[in-house]
This record gives sequence, C-alpha cells and structure tokens, in this order.
Amino acid sequence: MKVKYSDQAVKDLADFNGADRTLIAKKIHYLADNFASLKLSKKIRELKGTKYGGQYRFTIARKIRAIFRVEDDAVVMLILRIGLRKDIYE
Repeated sequence: MKVKYSDQAVKDLADFNGADRTLIAKKIHYLADNFASLKLSKKIRELKGTKYGGQYRFTIARKIRAIFRVEDDAVVMLILRIGLRKDIYE
C-alpha cells in the first residue's frame, strides 16, 4: 500500500524530535504493509462522528496517534494528522 502525507501531517512531524520521527515513519510503513491484520487488532479503530467519517486512528506509541484515511480501494493511505493523544482530535 502506498503512503501519502497531508501537508498538516508533515507539519505535525516537524514538532517531534529525530528519534520520534524515525519511530513514527517505521510504524506508519509497518501499518501500510500489514493493514489487513492490524485492522483486527486494537491498534486501529475507525473514528466515529460526522467529522471523522471514513477515517481511522492508529496507535503508534503510548501517547502518539496518527489519523489516516484509505483511498482508492486500499491502494493509497493518506496520513492526515500525527500528534500526541491529548491534541490529535482537535
């Protein structure tokens, strides 16, 4: 599965230190390669509510989350936001 980052996600990544950025990149590419199996686990949840229609949350680390959407029948994964758990849903 191909991964694309939104402009906001790129800005969000800049807020993390180098070690966290490396961890986030590895986890996102792991997600892209193993989406079908991870979707059955607690690591990925579909977000509820009208604002989040068709979007998912991926737990990267204890306090880091990514919000993403799968487009074109699971061919492209668009990463919308990356951030700390307390701030990501704003």
